[in-house]
Amino acid sequence: MRRIDEQYMRTPFYGARRMAAVLRRQGYVVDRKHIRRLMQIMGIEAIYRKPNLSRRHPQHKIYPYLLRNVTVDRVNQVWSCDITYIPMKHGFLYLFAIVDWFSRKILARRLSITLDADFCVEALEEALAKYGKPEIFNSDQGVQFTCEAFIGVLEREGIAISMDGRGRCLDNIFIERFWKSLKYEEVYLHAYETIPQAVAGITRWVTFYNTERLHQSLKYQTPDEIYAAGLATASSNLTPAAPALSGMDI
Repeated sequence: MRRIDEQYMRTPFYGARRMAAVLRRQGYVVDRKHIRRLMQIMGIEAIYRKPNLSRRHPQHKIYPYLLRNVTVDRVNQVWSCDITYIPMKHGFLYLFAIVDWFSRKILARRLSITLDADFCVEALEEALAKYGKPEIFNSDQGVQFTCEAFIGVLEREGIAISMDGRGRCLDNIFIERFWKSLKYEEVYLHAYETIPQAVAGITRWVTFYNTERLHQSLKYQTPDEIYAAGLATASSNLTPAAPALSGMDI
């Protein structure tokens, strides 16, 4: 499953048949049915970068995508979230995170052994308590983000709700870029044996990401620096000296 995850980050358009062929080249004795079953457990599918672990609920309300042709030029203008699969030496976890689009800062995160919405709601409440509230909150159409508990928090705070189109991974590009950086720079380098090890490793790396990791798209500044400057600028009603949102590198 870890090798499938690594390959999927490089080639999300590979289905079970091609994934099995790649793994056989690497010496694994697998067939297409075995790989399909593992991909289903992991919640990933071919073509769409967006995983099945964000599959929508047919009875939940879906909100329109609000960010098309919108210029994001300040902190707390747009937040977005997502869930990803975290492989361990034995088993796996799910990681939920919230990012500020302008600064790329990770505002809150939670690990869970299940896909219940509770850990997503907890992280959302934490981000709101620490950083105030965004003007727009963007997510995919996953059941965790369309359920009453999650939507209710956003509505309570008067936040505009935006949801990606089906299969449109670029609608949430910054959290997707964050997953890639996290996995290649931390998760794949450490075969976590226990949940506490995973929590400690991811916490350490996210702290590094926010406070030390220089981002090319932020003109080699850190997310914390951009976020703090953005807050200071907002309070003085000046235009922030930060890069435009056009950069794709995270």
